[in-house]
Amino acid sequence: MKVIIIEDEKLSAEHLELLLKKIDASIEVVAIIDSVKKGLKVLSSGIKADLFFVDVHLADGLSFEIFSKIQIDAPVIFTTAYNEYAIRAFTLNSVDYLLKPITIDDLKGALLKYNKLSSIYQTNILDSLNTVYQQATKQYKNRFIVKMGDSIASIKTDDIMHFICEDRIVLLSTTNGKRYAVDYTLDNLESLIMPDLFFRINRNVIIHINSIEKISTYFNNRLKVNTAELLEDDCIVSRERVTDFKKWLDR
Repeated sequence: MKVIIIEDEKLSAEHLELLLKKIDASIEVVAIIDSVKKGLKVLSSGIKADLFFVDVHLADGLSFEIFSKIQIDAPVIFTTAYNEYAIRAFTLNSVDYLLKPITIDDLKGALLKYNKLSSIYQTNILDSLNTVYQQATKQYKNRFIVKMGDSIASIKTDDIMHFICEDRIVLLSTTNGKRYAVDYTLDNLESLIMPDLFFRINRNVIIHINSIEKISTYFNNRLKVNTAELLEDDCIVSRERVTDFKKWLDR
């Protein structure tokens, strides 16, 4: 099996190559690439591999940039210390990953998965990489502009307790107990704010994880979230959202 390693840390690349040889002496590392620029040059030359091991962050950018410009027909296993949100994206898109520092047992497991699923990878790899790239590089709002009488203010997302829709107006509630109208629907907000921090518990409320003081069971297989600001009718996690809510808390 021919392998290409895309990794800008020389010691990490050498360590990975050594582990691969220990697992299977017939594995041949045909190229070690340490930058986006070099990756574009080497892969455009027509070099082929059966499997790629790819670090996410390279010295001159994200490795996804390489695959957005050059089509490949081989599976990719990411070797990364990247954030949890991106790792979930790798998993959801059937692209495997290894967390650094890489152990031989983890590497064996990834190679076993490759052997089982290589045909699936080869069919969907480009679409998967493009999706992961878009998700991993997505920028979320860090602040909201709100009106305060004749003036405006900037509210950091860290200072937001929740968003709530009342009488078709969406209000932003802050940690100091103030509320401001915002020019977004809750549907809009779900795609604009960090999903690790905010969750839509029901049709009318999106809460910040730091606003949760207590969670208790509620009738009809629902949950009740206790916060400093929400009224009882607003703090119920709807039944269809309970499973996702629990997963969100467990990240």
